Amino acid sequence: MRPIKVEDLRPGMRFDQPVYVEGDNVLVPAHVPIQDRDIERLSKWDIDTVYTDGTLIPAVGDPPSSGSRESVAWLPAGEEKLLRTYRASVDKVDLIFQDIRDGTYLHHEPIDALVGDLLEVIRNNRDEIIQMILLGERVERKLSASAVHCLIVAGVIGQSLKLAGHRLVALATGALLHDVGMLKVDRELLNKEARLTPEELNRIRTHTVMGYQTVSRDMRYPEDIAVCALQHHEHWDGRGYPRRLRGEDIHLFGRVVAVADTYEAMVSERPYRNATIAYSAMKSILSDNGKRFAPQILKAFLESMGVFPIGSIVQLNDSSIGRVVANHSQAPLRPRVELLLDAKGNTVAHRESVDLLERKNLFIVKAVDPKLMRAGSDG
Repeated sequence: MRPIKVEDLRPGMRFDQPVYVEGDNVLVPAHVPIQDRDIERLSKWDIDTVYTDGTLIPAVGDPPSSGSRESVAWLPAGEEKLLRTYRASVDKVDLIFQDIRDGTYLHHEPIDALVGDLLEVIRNNRDEIIQMILLGERVERKLSASAVHCLIVAGVIGQSLKLAGHRLVALATGALLHDVGMLKVDRELLNKEARLTPEELNRIRTHTVMGYQTVSRDMRYPEDIAVCALQHHEHWDGRGYPRRLRGEDIHLFGRVVAVADTYEAMVSERPYRNATIAYSAMKSILSDNGKRFAPQILKAFLESMGVFPIGSIVQLNDSSIGRVVANHSQAPLRPRVELLLDAKGNTVAHRESVDLLERKNLFIVKAVDPKLMRAGSDG
């Protein structure tokens, strides 16, 4: 059997024969995608090599050479540079978070530079960077990636709210640092797959206060930035934590980051649940009915992201499948879609987009989970 280094495995990879660990122990059967937790188990068991008689099955829409660590589902031509920027941002945040975890980080300069760079990307490539959240790799550094994602979503909402430049920078900085309190929580507790006990849940909830103290006291950022860490779990109806604040008593930035954090959590991997597709996440948040989120922020969120956010994979009424590439604020259910599979299920060789606002005979019938597409499913 052919050996494969564990470091070369990536979530979503499928082989046409089973993959084995140490003899006859099956890691995954034939045609079953390898998942994050499979790779994590191998690392915990100190296993560096797996074996298979099979060959890698290319993901739908990927070239035959797909499967390398550089591949991302349907990454449009010309966006490789943006992908590198996205990855570099996660790497930089990871280093910053390591220092915060060790209690050695006090400097603003790297954070301020990173925030400035990402806001520039949002201004110039908003739609493309949003797609990195939905279709990009599931990086191992989940907290660092989540911080970058939250900054992007909060920055997009802030733009929709027409915040002044200095306030947008403060919001983006607060969004990036909103979960640093998690760095002080026991890692085993954060990675626990089973249901949390009430005591464990309360221990995790202390991250809001610890994060506020870290950002304001240790890092010496101003109150409007630190408040994002403290208030991003407060609810509009007063049933959140840690202070059960209600309505306008919650800082504007806290209200924005609450939406951004919830959306990011829904569309990203977590140990205790699978990712939620973008449309389902959007639908869930918009059905809040004034319980958790401020209506003004939800309005800005919808206007900036659309019912089917940029990067969403959707199926049309003629059975073709495409990726949402642009939204119309006046018609959120009729975005512009780039076709990936035609009505017969064939891969579209040359990228073709259809504007559903103009093509009245076509409409979206359902959203499709991008992970299923990467695994070769037709949705």
